[in-house]
Amino acid sequence: MIHYKLYLKNPQSHYIYVDLTIDNINAPILELQLPAWRPGRYELGNFAKNVKRVDAFNEKDEPLTYAKANKDLWVVETNGAKKVKITYSYHTTEINAGNCYADETQLYVNPVHLCMYVPSRVNEEHSVELDIPDTYKIATSLKTNGNILTAVSFDELADSPIMASAQLQSDFYTVNGVKFWLHFVGECQPDFEKFKIDFIKFTQTSLHFWGDFPVTEYHFLFQIVPFKFYHGVEHQKSTVIAIGPGYNLNKGKTYEDVLGVSCHELFHTWNIKYIRPVEMLPYDFSKENYARTGYVYEGFTTYYGDLLLLTSGVFNTQDYFETLEERLTKHFHNYGRFNLSVAHSSWDTWLDGYVPGAPYRKTSIYDEGNLIALMLDVQIMKHTNNNKGLRDVCRELYNEFGKKNKGYSEQDIMSICQKMAGVSLKDFFDQYVYGTEDFDLPLMECFNYLGIDFIKTPSSILSESVFGFKTMDVGLNKKVSLIAPYSPSWKAGLSIGDEIIAVNGYTLKTDFNDWMNYFKDSEIELTVSSNQQLKTIKLIRSLKPITYFDTLKLKHQTDTASIHFEKWLNNNA
Repeated sequence: MIHYKLYLKNPQSHYIYVDLTIDNINAPILELQLPAWRPGRYELGNFAKNVKRVDAFNEKDEPLTYAKANKDLWVVETNGAKKVKITYSYHTTEINAGNCYADETQLYVNPVHLCMYVPSRVNEEHSVELDIPDTYKIATSLKTNGNILTAVSFDELADSPIMASAQLQSDFYTVNGVKFWLHFVGECQPDFEKFKIDFIKFTQTSLHFWGDFPVTEYHFLFQIVPFKFYHGVEHQKSTVIAIGPGYNLNKGKTYEDVLGVSCHELFHTWNIKYIRPVEMLPYDFSKENYARTGYVYEGFTTYYGDLLLLTSGVFNTQDYFETLEERLTKHFHNYGRFNLSVAHSSWDTWLDGYVPGAPYRKTSIYDEGNLIALMLDVQIMKHTNNNKGLRDVCRELYNEFGKKNKGYSEQDIMSICQKMAGVSLKDFFDQYVYGTEDFDLPLMECFNYLGIDFIKTPSSILSESVFGFKTMDVGLNKKVSLIAPYSPSWKAGLSIGDEIIAVNGYTLKTDFNDWMNYFKDSEIELTVSSNQQLKTIKLIRSLKPITYFDTLKLKHQTDTASIHFEKWLNNNA
């Protein structure tokens, strides 16, 4: 038996205490591995940095000697003990969709963060005991008996978040005999009836898209925060979604974000939880699981997470276009796409994670993968008289790999796409998946086929369109967030991170764009703070009529291409 007891001593310290008990030991040493990363986040998390005070004891409560073999592997000398207890505490202070958190209102656990495991015994049953107040309710996909939760293996435990709180609000809906739970923790007043109407729509469409659902029950776990926030993490039988602010939960952009991330994470149940690249089947939690197919497991999911909201009727066409415009903007404003392909960027998530990192270095497996999925979908439609599309690729992956517990290779993805299209797609993959060719032409052809006008217009913000730099608000001033390579601002010596204090000697009071427009026909001189040093940057317009950071819009055409648009929707409904 491998059993964890989780409890708090002082909730405000944000330490979660763990008593790990392991029996049936018949070896002179016991290895204990803490995961180095978590499913859904393909970067090293190094969770061991949050562990404090590890102690080991035998059946008589006598201390045992241990040593660390590496950053997150402990080796205990059992000294003949048949049963060992390990005690330690884990610190966490940040609420997001993939973390742990504890205070006086809740105990929130992603077991992959804080549950050490025995590498040779991962396929045994693992149980978790929650020492929590009687007023607490529990939300989890694990088998539950009172405060005892059971997983058939460590893999199931690692992929099964747990929320416990007296504030837990829950309801459910049923689609195709499967119960889907909605759980909320945090200050909010969820309109369950509104949620269920829209969730039923995209859930029905998702199940129809794939043909069935691989699990018998599913849990949407919502961590509601009082500020603007958006984050989701997929799991085999559940998802955790951190969203805010709670007071806007039922309306506007916050509610749209809830729908978008929920549909995305539900799609992951098939695409990455069951349909996995061979490099991640099974997971190795002790080190990086390098794979170049992030454009499939995140990109395809991003594509369908948005599109299924349209085909289910949750979003209208304009809602969908606005979401796709955001994806297009991120793509065209990311100059890293010319340096590192989406396949190689997928590999490098393990190097620098999901932060921007070095400017112009890599691209996004989400946004680039989303556009690759769109282009592949249309490519397959064009070559099959609209009879097949990317959905057929997804279902083939599910039937031949997901259901058979086989991992797919990079070649499998290309082969299945070519099988559905009936033609070679090698040039497409070489240029856009493994290469850094510009997406302009294939996207234009794609939108034309679907009867969509793809309109690029210069940004209305002078600093973006003429001088090639983007900014973000910092108090009354502006901070440079992005610079187009070889643009006037790049040549003038402006740097990402510079804080703009004045334009032509006039200090800013949230009126940067106004001053830029006022001096648009004059020489512009910026006063900036760069690494706490004041600098003067003179901006000189390019002699060539180049615009930077265009605004992108999509709209319906009125010609016969709209027939393809309707077929595209029907193919993905």
